Amino acid sequence: MTIKEAEPGQELLAKVAEYLPAKGLSLVREALEFASECHQGQLRKSGDPVITHPLHAAATIASLQLDAEAIAAALLHDVQEDCAVTNETIQKRFGPRVAMLVEGVTKLGQLGSQAAEVRQRDDSIQAENLRKMFLAMAQDLRVVIIKLADRLHNMLTLWALKPEDQQRIARETMEIYAPLAARLGIWELKWQLEDLAFRHLQPEQYKFIADLLDAKREVRETYVSQVTETLREELAKHGLKADVYGRAKHIYSIHQKMEKYATEGKSVDEIYDLLAVRILVDTVTDCYNALGIVHGLWRPLPGAFDDYIANPKESMYQALHSTVMTPNAHPLEVQIRTYEMHRTAEYGIAAHWRYKEGSKRDLRYEERLAWLRQLLEWHREISQAEELVEAVKTDIFQDQVFVFTPKGEIKDMPTGSTPLDFAYRVHTDLGHYCVGGKVNGRLVSLNYQLRNGDAVEILTSRKSKGPSRDWLNPNLGYIRTSHARSKVRQWFKRQEREENIARGKEMLEKELHRLGTTLPEVEDELPKLFRYDGIEDFFLKVGYGDISTQQIASKLASVLQEEEDVIQLAQAPARATYTTSIRVLGTGDLLTRLARCCNPVPGEGIIGFVTRGEGVTIHRVDCPNILHEDEKERLVDVEWGRRGHLYPVAAHIEAWDRVGLLRDVSTVVAEERVNMVGVHTQEHDDGTITISVTLETTGIEQLTRLLSKLESVRGVLSVGRRLESGRKKS
Repeated sequence: MTIKEAEPGQELLAKVAEYLPAKGLSLVREALEFASECHQGQLRKSGDPVITHPLHAAATIASLQLDAEAIAAALLHDVQEDCAVTNETIQKRFGPRVAMLVEGVTKLGQLGSQAAEVRQRDDSIQAENLRKMFLAMAQDLRVVIIKLADRLHNMLTLWALKPEDQQRIARETMEIYAPLAARLGIWELKWQLEDLAFRHLQPEQYKFIADLLDAKREVRETYVSQVTETLREELAKHGLKADVYGRAKHIYSIHQKMEKYATEGKSVDEIYDLLAVRILVDTVTDCYNALGIVHGLWRPLPGAFDDYIANPKESMYQALHSTVMTPNAHPLEVQIRTYEMHRTAEYGIAAHWRYKEGSKRDLRYEERLAWLRQLLEWHREISQAEELVEAVKTDIFQDQVFVFTPKGEIKDMPTGSTPLDFAYRVHTDLGHYCVGGKVNGRLVSLNYQLRNGDAVEILTSRKSKGPSRDWLNPNLGYIRTSHARSKVRQWFKRQEREENIARGKEMLEKELHRLGTTLPEVEDELPKLFRYDGIEDFFLKVGYGDISTQQIASKLASVLQEEEDVIQLAQAPARATYTTSIRVLGTGDLLTRLARCCNPVPGEGIIGFVTRGEGVTIHRVDCPNILHEDEKERLVDVEWGRRGHLYPVAAHIEAWDRVGLLRDVSTVVAEERVNMVGVHTQEHDDGTITISVTLETTGIEQLTRLLSKLESVRGVLSVGRRLESGRKKS
């Protein structure tokens, strides 16, 4: 090891010596020496010695204060692949548990590199890679924590790779690794991974926010210094011992706030919680006492208080959050937690690792691992790697809502979950025989979206014939979780093959009718599009829910486009529309607003004026305020966002005539943000009515989603495109 390489190694040993016993320190020192010897003379693509990578990963593990075995494994995690060291050698020298950890991380790394090579050809290998990681996580969490540390340093040196690899790795980090760190509660890793991925995925927006924070740094630091000093004095006056300090939001979280506020027409100055003040105290009682002191000092904003101590987040995060109005009329977020809660918030599952190894039982640690038990159950039940990965993304990595069973037990469900999702989470049979649901004592529809604090009761009947195939239609919103969807699919897979084939053919013909085509026209293309040998196998997959009607519409779009120019979907020419976005050349689509003095409209020449604190204001080029502007250097080139198109589609709806039918149809169309023009109704003697309408849609996917929703309107018998007699056939 060179002198330059030795310094980080000594820093690592010093950090480890702060909390590990002598035996553990000795293991880490031996692993460091062995790894340095193995990687001697090797260089990374960045030009740095290879040993810097495992050193950084080990330092990250040490900062989480994991055990000596985990740190040793982090130091050795590349020696098998890069230096041809066998696992038997590692086991003989460092013990079976270190060898097991190294083997686990090495397998994940090998699968990751294979997936990178063939990503363009086959996403299933990438899914298999992630499946292996999830299984390894359920068997020994340390494997995945090491993998997160490994990914963190790879993200720090991502600039050394080809642009396409940078994008792929950054996207995977944002979709999988950052949410995984969040689910494990390791906030220190989560925010770093998010910021680094965001930097590569959206570099212009990253730079904009970074510059914005830098420009306001002095003002921010002065402001934080003042409020923290005021808080310290007030807490001390009441005899409450506490640490008080300010912190800024991380860049990606600010970006998320900006996007949310932009949809509400607000500027960055109206984002109140870019800053937060944190108060750390000894006990839970002190937390609530501190909250009372803060509210006595500054007025709390209505609806801006969250008690995560009484109701912890799914990652077991605990704190009190309150937004208050300070004397200078600036809202300020205050977070109050104990020192133990703070450690849990920063280090997550790692903070409780030593409890697992010792004799003391930590119930909160066991609660954190409940979702891992769910993961193992899915691994046994779900055969397709892609399906397992999708289940983890939707059911584990999404934000959660907390609901109550009739017995008062708390269940955490992904945001957007329905009573059916809840039923399947409690028990498979409860879902299969569900006929209705009550929320807070009131009957609700089965596609009702559950909210925090809802008390849910599932109504069942043994006379029920089982799940409906409509439950698998994503457009109808009955099921939102992959777990429930897989249970329903399993039900239909157990049904008779011939029944599923017949039902699949019926569903397919119905969807093709909606799209304005017939089975004979696409019968040869469908199996090829979905890679099946014959149309019967395809019917079978549709019948038991492996292929949804939405997927069929999406895949058929290209075929229909070739055969009848369906992308224009038109009996009339497409109507061009401008998007509401404005592109600031060299900066991106962030923080723009139209000037009220000249009110520019799409098509007019425009120019941007950089304001202080409100982003870029868009003026007409002939606006008097711009013509007489002295600070010309604050003018920037801008242009209207790219044109979009709406395509008119003639559709017809057959339904039983009733009061309010047209209103209900209009509501569904409006919710999908589709224009409805040229409505014509025709009543029939048998009590039915035909509604002929032209719908202006953005394309085939939006059309099929809308037609599915219209078919669910009460009284509607069928929905489809209205074809003209001269339509071209293949």
